[in-house]
Amino acid sequence: MLTASRVVVALIALVVSTLLIGIETQAQSLPKEVATRTEIYAIPSLTLTDQQFLSGDAAAGKPVTVAGEFRVAQGTGKMPVVVLMHGSSGVGATTEAWVHAFNAMGISTFVIDGFTGRGLTVVGPNQALLGRLNLIVDIYRSLEILAKHPRVDPDRIVLMGFSRGGQATLYASLDRFHKLWNKSGAQFAAYIPFYPDCSTTYATDTEVAARPIRIFHGTPDDYNPVKSCKAFVERLKEAKRDVVLTEYPDSAHGFDAGLLGANMVAVSANAQTVRSCRIREGEGGVLMNGETNAPFTYKDACVELNPHVGGNPTTANEARKAVVEFLQALFKLG
Repeated sequence: MLTASRVVVALIALVVSTLLIGIETQAQSLPKEVATRTEIYAIPSLTLTDQQFLSGDAAAGKPVTVAGEFRVAQGTGKMPVVVLMHGSSGVGATTEAWVHAFNAMGISTFVIDGFTGRGLTVVGPNQALLGRLNLIVDIYRSLEILAKHPRVDPDRIVLMGFSRGGQATLYASLDRFHKLWNKSGAQFAAYIPFYPDCSTTYATDTEVAARPIRIFHGTPDDYNPVKSCKAFVERLKEAKRDVVLTEYPDSAHGFDAGLLGANMVAVSANAQTVRSCRIREGEGGVLMNGETNAPFTYKDACVELNPHVGGNPTTANEARKAVVEFLQALFKLG
């Protein structure tokens, strides 16, 4: 005969078993784009000037903690990951559209927030608030976390970024920067910058990781003009690097906002653009204005205001299709 305590234990076991079955059933019926788990990470990083970054002066950096959101896609074992780096307005709604697209493919995502921990929300009207290369440190520190994660395949981590984050994504490929700042022991499997700024020439910047670089840009972009990226791509090709630039007509800066249905172009009021600047790295890691041969600042005459931004649903979907197909091949997804 069962005692009262044994009845209670049996009932608890039955309830737990029922809950587990319900959770398992629910997981099996989840929409493909829904992650099975979300983890929030504190990322120890540094806030550096561009000169400090370029000279490898970590001791001069100000310690800071930024954040990352890791969504584990549906699936088992060690999975591929796309790391996403935001632009001058921080993590926005368009990022969510990309996260859903990747999670639906069985690819986990890691979204970096490089602003909130630094007390920033936007830097478009004042780009001097944060060194243009600083986000690369956040990226490498995130790679260090992911490379050790039990649900991550460290050989299948791709970096993708937008605008300022696209710039960080592009230049995070430089061998020199890896040697200076990447302590993870891992490498990204590919780099996917969207509409980056390519106006700056860095020392040895054609010596990049032996990984694919796939750049997506818009022809009429007057925030980060595609012309400077074409010039950089030509130099990379001459150096026999695996790089492809895909250019879309009628596609302003931020055209992938079209993934959300956005279909208009507007002025980004008071946002600074270096579209008319030629910037080069000088001695000691000082960024120089190519016209004046003086150290570059955002008060220079070449810095202009009020570029345009806007979505294009047609080309946004074309770009998404291209990225999806690239990742399917790269990650060998069924």
